Amino acid sequence: MDPAVITERVAPPLIAGEREMLRAYLDFHRSTLAMKCDGLSDEDLRRQSMPPSTLSLLGLVRHMAEVERAWFRRVIAGEDIPLVWSPEGDFQVAYDASKATRSEAFDAWQAEVVHSRRIEAEAESLDVTGHQAKWGEDVSLRLVMLHLIHEYARHNGHADFLREGIDGTVGA
Repeated sequence: MDPAVITERVAPPLIAGEREMLRAYLDFHRSTLAMKCDGLSDEDLRRQSMPPSTLSLLGLVRHMAEVERAWFRRVIAGEDIPLVWSPEGDFQVAYDASKATRSEAFDAWQAEVVHSRRIEAEAESLDVTGHQAKWGEDVSLRLVMLHLIHEYARHNGHADFLREGIDGTVGA
């Protein structure tokens, strides 16, 4: 991904069916994270917030690749695959982006988003379920989409602060 690329972010509809609304809000938050990274070098994207935190924009992108993979591929599709950066299933490993590059992080994240969109589109309804082994419970696609919207919204707040610390850019 070219750092000069400007991410297009489409506002979700004001009136739509449940599934269309969930898709639109999830895509809105995905593009918000990408937007927060626009125009930054790999070094900027690896810049950590403040000690002792190792949080960085690239760490957030890597983390969200793991989140997409875990919830859509492992839970809903039932694929028996390890996480991208941690065969042991440790989501925190993704946050260490000290040697990561934009292309490595974004390629992995965007590949997982493609899988997630396919899995969601192929599901006959939001009531399709998968097993969340960590919880020992079955969960619906609806819950997964809502969970990811929540996860992106929370991390996009972190991305706001990280971006402001890098170059003063704030907003949206």
